[in-house]
Amino acid sequence: MTQTSPQRLLWRDVTVFDGLDSGAEPMAVIVEDGVIASLTPMRDFDERRADGCRDMGRGGVMTPGLVDCHTHIVFGGGRADEFEARLEGVSYEEIARRGGGILSTVNATREADEATLFAAALPRLDAMIADGATTVEIKSGYGLSVADELKMLRVARRLGEARPVRIVTTLLGAHALPPEYRDDSDAYVDLVCEEMIPAAAAEGLADAVDVFCEKIAFSVAQCERIFRAAEAHGLPIKAHAEQLSNLGGSALAARHGALSADHIEYLDQAGIDAMREAGTVAVILPGAFHTLRETQQPPIEALRRAGVPMAVATDANPGSSPLFMPSLMLNLACTLFRLTPREALAGMTAHGAAALGLGELGRLREGAPADLCVWNLDSPAELAYAVQPGRLRHRVFQGAVSHAH
Repeated sequence: MTQTSPQRLLWRDVTVFDGLDSGAEPMAVIVEDGVIASLTPMRDFDERRADGCRDMGRGGVMTPGLVDCHTHIVFGGGRADEFEARLEGVSYEEIARRGGGILSTVNATREADEATLFAAALPRLDAMIADGATTVEIKSGYGLSVADELKMLRVARRLGEARPVRIVTTLLGAHALPPEYRDDSDAYVDLVCEEMIPAAAAEGLADAVDVFCEKIAFSVAQCERIFRAAEAHGLPIKAHAEQLSNLGGSALAARHGALSADHIEYLDQAGIDAMREAGTVAVILPGAFHTLRETQQPPIEALRRAGVPMAVATDANPGSSPLFMPSLMLNLACTLFRLTPREALAGMTAHGAAALGLGELGRLREGAPADLCVWNLDSPAELAYAVQPGRLRHRVFQGAVSHAH
């Protein structure tokens, strides 16, 4: 994927969705030196300002570059056989007895070297980039040993060097219990706190630390230990919480100033209140809800009333959300969870950036970094309304065009 060098770029007559809302009148937008230099209503635009600009055309919809704030795209192997087996009536328990489920991905990831993991992840990342993503978070969590978790994070960093995209890395050592710690979860938590987090911090491989707070994973008390270890190394925290039951993981994460609590289908009012007070973003993951055919919806209306910002992400992973198309999530967030198109798009721009602690991103305003997309659309709502690849006209990353169609 080629990327031109930064230059002065001019779009005319575009409808601008600024990350939170869209304006009512067509705009002229100039990008220069990697930032948005001006946003001007067409009726006020002085054509002399076009001198020296590369003319990028007229019309369409401009949005911030999409921010996918929750993914697991670095992994070994695949789980299509399990998908097929489930549809043929084989139970989750039987699949697990056969060595399937998350531990099959752990085994495949442990066996793969960095080059193999990189080669497997690159097409997944390319699909996201082709769909307008300019920032992608990538979690570890399929290594479950110090060496293998660091291996995953190194691959994630390499992906960001190989493509014009911003990669944010998250250490998810507390994703599941590895087989060697099956009967001693506290000892594994010791490993995460005393060895894994310090090693990732020392190598600069993790931008945040995540946990899976659930009955099938880690308890509230264990997650709090991990949060404290992360805090001791200056790393922000996140949580997979309230996906399958209400343990209070979101409220715990909020009390520790978490950037986000993700999934949250079983989130209660106490958790919502704690998140509102802490400024913790609620990350909505309709891909997993869809793939697992869940029925418990997140408390969207209660989050809306409380003013808790809602991000939307793919949760791209081999088991519960093998979906690598960010714009599809806009549609699913609307159809499954009844977000409005505006809320869904804000969830994958301004609020997605906030969920990563990158508040300067996900917005179109003068002086902001020029990560943006221009779409062959008449209105922003069309991005969520239709599932249709090929609508991306221009993708600009750090002021340089990396996609032109």
